[in-house]
Amino acid sequence: MSAPSPPPASVPGPDALRRYWRRTVRVTLVLLAVWFVVTFVVGFYARELNVAFFGWPFSYWVGAQGALLVYVGLIAFYAWYMNRLDAQHGVADTDA
Repeated sequence: MSAPSPPPASVPGPDALRRYWRRTVRVTLVLLAVWFVVTFVVGFYARELNVAFFGWPFSYWVGAQGALLVYVGLIAFYAWYMNRLDAQHGVADTDA
């Protein structure tokens, strides 16, 4: 018979996990607010912005290009931030 393996060296406690969850929810809500503004608010008011942007109407540019760039930026920021947060709180995936 072999001895049971010891628990991992750094298991986060309940307070650390609570702080981790609070920061996760906070960043998610902020990014959802940015998504909402870009998707609905800017798109709704873009028609009133009769400004030519690189030769195209601003409303067309927001719908076709600008919003997509913001969405990709949101995804990249979320991935970077969550990887950093996981490492800080000891819940990072070490298999990758």
